[in-house]
Amino acid sequence: MTILASDSKLLFNGPDWDFDLIKRVHEACGEIGIKEMGLDPYPNQIEVITTEQMLDAYASTGMPLFYRHWSFGKHFARNEAMYRKGYQGLAYEIVINSNPCIVYIMEENSATMQTLVIAHAGYGHSHFFKNNYAFKQWTDADGILDYLDFARGLIAKYEDRYGQEEVERVLDAAHALQSHGIHRFPRKRMPDLRSEQRREEERRRHGEQLFNDLWRTLPASKRKVTSDEDARRKALLGLPEENLLYFLEKTAPRLQGWHREILRMVRMINQYFYPQRQTKVMNEGCATFTHHRIMNRLHEKGQISDGAFLEFLHSHTSVVMQPEFDDRRYSGINPYALGFAMMCDIERICTKPTDEDREWMPDIAGNGDAYGTLRDIWANYRDESFVSQFLSPAMIREFGFFRVVDDEDEEEMQVAAIHDERGYRKIRRALAKHYDVAYSDPDIQIVDVDLAGDRKLILSHRVLDGMALAEDDTAKVLQHVADLWGYDVKLTEADENGSQTGEHSASPRRPFM
Repeated sequence: MTILASDSKLLFNGPDWDFDLIKRVHEACGEIGIKEMGLDPYPNQIEVITTEQMLDAYASTGMPLFYRHWSFGKHFARNEAMYRKGYQGLAYEIVINSNPCIVYIMEENSATMQTLVIAHAGYGHSHFFKNNYAFKQWTDADGILDYLDFARGLIAKYEDRYGQEEVERVLDAAHALQSHGIHRFPRKRMPDLRSEQRREEERRRHGEQLFNDLWRTLPASKRKVTSDEDARRKALLGLPEENLLYFLEKTAPRLQGWHREILRMVRMINQYFYPQRQTKVMNEGCATFTHHRIMNRLHEKGQISDGAFLEFLHSHTSVVMQPEFDDRRYSGINPYALGFAMMCDIERICTKPTDEDREWMPDIAGNGDAYGTLRDIWANYRDESFVSQFLSPAMIREFGFFRVVDDEDEEEMQVAAIHDERGYRKIRRALAKHYDVAYSDPDIQIVDVDLAGDRKLILSHRVLDGMALAEDDTAKVLQHVADLWGYDVKLTEADENGSQTGEHSASPRRPFM
């Protein structure tokens, strides 16, 4: 390890590092991130992990502790095999949205890469987690680690009491439905996750009052139900309901209390990840812009050498590279590339606007406060609204975006928007829609329950742009719904005009014990 002279400004000279260096690097990044850029991150807890630990974190959704499930082992085995054969690399870091913010760094990283990771995750991601409205609305950073510890202990307790096979059956069903186990619109403030253990005990003691009231008042005969009674019944059930796990947790007639607790646990954890799906471009754009500015300022201040700066640039340019559509590496729009480019473009519009910028973004063009503008955007937008308001014509030209209509009834595709004034607006709207999670996820809702008859659960799927559900996947997922509900389930598909285009059904297998 190279020892630096006491009068040297360099934080390090060479690839080697120790924990004292990590501390100095963290403080140097904070001098720039907090004092110059005005960032407000969580306190950072930096953990050094091995390659195998990083692979293990990949398998369990990147969280530091998680309950046991066979699928995590499957993912670990696949990722490890791919990594050993050289088919995939590993991330330089994993960052957890918690307070304190946990930043995992690889022990194999060089001193330069550790500096880059701390700037990217410890200041960029951490600031975004703490200040963005979606994370404030949907996540409890103070309590998530305690909740994960509670969840792991709860699953272990249930496995001891009811058997690993039965617990895995419930988890398999819950995991199959987890993308349909979220509230997309805020109903009330997210609960304090640290108090979940106390509430779980209270729920177990008092039982499910809604369940008891609902199923005690079943009609005694098959008399004709009036429209008012039908509306009251649906109101009591909270229908229609898009959160399938929530509905099954609260009203499935044959589930025991511990089944409901597992559904609730999976639902709560999935809700925690929901803002990350809504803010991928912004989150990575914020972190990449932050590390780019911090690393440049460290070089300007003489705190990292030319060699270290060149190592940083090599990594940075690889991260923000956007492959062409005919490149073998192309897999869609790189969120790092688009996010970073838009952040830099907003900085340019704030400081050196063109006439076109003043016409398209008069509120920020030439305001002279790039960092303040970016902090406001990072706090108050998600990907859809960010793209719809801040994707400039300059960015559309730089990325070569244009809009194509691919109608299955037509033999040829149609170029519907190019680089003109109307085209810019159409392209921006189309790309913003691409990042709308509510549009990309299937719109499936529980719409009715036949209480007077066979208690069949009725679901509906509203087909958008002709995108129907895959037959095999639908059958497998609907089977899990039927198993949890305990009675027959039917799902109908209808197009935008209300015409039914498909129907699927499933009956429960052996009941949960």
